[in-house]
Amino acid sequence: MAAPIVAVVGRPNVGKSTLFNRIVGERMAIVEDMPGVTRDRLYARAEWLNYDFRVIDTGGLEMGNAPFLTEIRGQVEVAIDEADVIIMVVSGREGLTADDQAVANLLYGTDKPVVLAVNKVDNPEMRSDIYDFYSLGLGDPYPVSGSHGIGLGDVLDQVVKHFPDEAAVQDDEAVRFSIIGRPNVGKSSIVNAILGEDRMIVSNIEGTTRDAIDTRFMTPEGDEFVMVDTAGIRKRGKVYENTEKYSVMRAMKAIDDSEVVLMVLDAETGIRDQDTHVAGYAHDAGKALVIVVNKWDAIEKDTHTMQDFENMIRDRFKFLDYAPIVFVSAKTKQRLDRLPDLILSVNENHQKRISSSMLNDVLMDALATNPAPTDNGRRLRVYYATQVAVAPPTFVVFVNDVELMHFSYQRFLENQIRSAFDFSGTPIKLIIRQRK
Repeated sequence: MAAPIVAVVGRPNVGKSTLFNRIVGERMAIVEDMPGVTRDRLYARAEWLNYDFRVIDTGGLEMGNAPFLTEIRGQVEVAIDEADVIIMVVSGREGLTADDQAVANLLYGTDKPVVLAVNKVDNPEMRSDIYDFYSLGLGDPYPVSGSHGIGLGDVLDQVVKHFPDEAAVQDDEAVRFSIIGRPNVGKSSIVNAILGEDRMIVSNIEGTTRDAIDTRFMTPEGDEFVMVDTAGIRKRGKVYENTEKYSVMRAMKAIDDSEVVLMVLDAETGIRDQDTHVAGYAHDAGKALVIVVNKWDAIEKDTHTMQDFENMIRDRFKFLDYAPIVFVSAKTKQRLDRLPDLILSVNENHQKRISSSMLNDVLMDALATNPAPTDNGRRLRVYYATQVAVAPPTFVVFVNDVELMHFSYQRFLENQIRSAFDFSGTPIKLIIRQRK
């Protein structure tokens, strides 16, 4: 199930970004703190009361010199179209304004739940000033201080009450995968080539595909898939049209709702910084991943071209060292027939479980090969490990002192697990805990 989406809206200068930062805070899901895994602060993961969700900072969606009403209308349209819950932010310091009423007017008529947060209520004396906001007709106003975190829990308590019921989501045996990448790398062309028909517009104009479009299909072998083609993810500073801003959020939603992600690169233009940014979204989400190099027919090649390009990918995407690479051409359909089997394979690895006995045999062999390090005379002792989750495979390793587990030794243990078991195409997580 895709994570619920919460949009933070309101007129400028009411503290939307401050509240956004406070909500995501230290709860943002960082899988690995490694170079190249950049995170767009416009969209972030958050957690409250065991609910995982995404937060949109519509303060980052303001459109420069555009008229004010156009700005707020664009922000609220994002919320109305895509969010499950809307937090409307007003300023308790400035009081009710005509612009606040304009935002509320835009929210009238939507069927999305709205939680009204009165920000900048930094001391108890200011609480008596919030009652004017009842006139907005959006229910109870909740006083908060984004800068201090006061009252935020009350707002989030109301937010999670409106999340969709997971039990209402129907099970589907089809493998669901999304296709991501920066604009103009040929994602829609790959979709059309796989399906053998023009289901979507294919154009050389960046951003042609606005929405994430689900397409269900079955291979001749009887394997069923649901394919999602997402709009190209663009750099935050280069996203101008509202519709393209929506497309970033829709791509995030598609990644959340996928089991496997195809990360598409352009062989003609090579690897750009934005490619690592886009791949970071899927990596952070813990999804199974395949790197697809498109337009392989369009470049001159010799006997070393493919290996050189693969080496470049491995160098630039160190955090995706587990991802298989396939070189394809949507135009000639070269190697596209490999994609369904690859998707099935990495999805199987993504769902793989290892018995504790087999896991600990590998762990003990690794310790015998490379003894745990010491620090100031104290040696790390690794007692045992167990798998606690799949998608991605997650292991808890119990030790005598968490502080003695150096990152490099943790990577060594992860590599030993990968050497013993086929986890190609999926990240794995090691959680280090101190045995009590």
